[in-house]
Amino acid sequence: MSLRVVIDTDTASDDAIALMMAVAEPRATIEAVTTVAGNVPIELSTCNALYTLELMGADDIAVYEGCDRPLLRQLETAQWVHGLDGMGDLNLTPPRGTPKSEHAVDALLRLSKEHEGALTLVTLGPLTNVAAAIIRDRNLLTRFESTYIMGGAPDGVGNVSAVGEYNVWADPEAAAITLGAAGRKVMVGWNISRTRAVIGPAERRILEEIDTPYSRFALDINTVVERVVAEEFGLEGFDLPDPITMAVALDPSIITRAEDLHVGVVTGDDARGLTYPDHRRSVSPPPNTTVVWDVDGAAFRTRLYETCRGTHVGSG
Repeated sequence: MSLRVVIDTDTASDDAIALMMAVAEPRATIEAVTTVAGNVPIELSTCNALYTLELMGADDIAVYEGCDRPLLRQLETAQWVHGLDGMGDLNLTPPRGTPKSEHAVDALLRLSKEHEGALTLVTLGPLTNVAAAIIRDRNLLTRFESTYIMGGAPDGVGNVSAVGEYNVWADPEAAAITLGAAGRKVMVGWNISRTRAVIGPAERRILEEIDTPYSRFALDINTVVERVVAEEFGLEGFDLPDPITMAVALDPSIITRAEDLHVGVVTGDDARGLTYPDHRRSVSPPPNTTVVWDVDGAAFRTRLYETCRGTHVGSG
């Protein structure tokens, strides 16, 4: 079966690999990429998306630039994790392409109406664009077949605070609006990334042996991330939250355990960005999200290696 996707991204190092995976999937067509401020300011997010698509021979995919700040807060980037440019401080050559003139929020609303029920939305950054579109049309997500969200830490282990995962923490009001909206949503939290998507020494050796422009790019743009996560979280290697989310969206069969639950978001400063699933059966509000608790890590790594080999590059 074919898959038509719209990707909303705050393009930094792991987002770029997720874009590569989507382009490389022969069954998938990327209908549009929308960019949002998050990991990096909006101009860099857009620039990095355009660069990655050009690297993959997919520069015909439309890119729409979106919101340059959270709904109610100042932008606090994750450049300390991904480098000032979001791409490991590689100082990449500027892309040839430019974004479309239409704003990303308008593009999300338009595409959802033009292709109702036919598109899958994959969000890789703060949910500002999505929430802004929902504010204008509360039925937005019902017109997508599914929405896959890289965000949250449903096990309570955060990466930007004790309990907050960055994408939700960066714009918790947007996350609350999105999770509260009607429509099928699947949450792939940071718990999945740090347990099933870590590129450690063995995986690094495989990528080095693949030795293509794509594998070298994937390693090079994550040099800053690799140092930071080792220092902050004790991971032996770098983790890939956005690519594991993209892998789930491209092939949901790799999910090995998931649960339909009501997930809330804390917007107050004491536990900002906390995503809390309610496991109670008799008094919990109705489920609003499918929470992914585990995936097939080997299947994810296989997809990553195939992408880096260039097996299907240019066919997405």
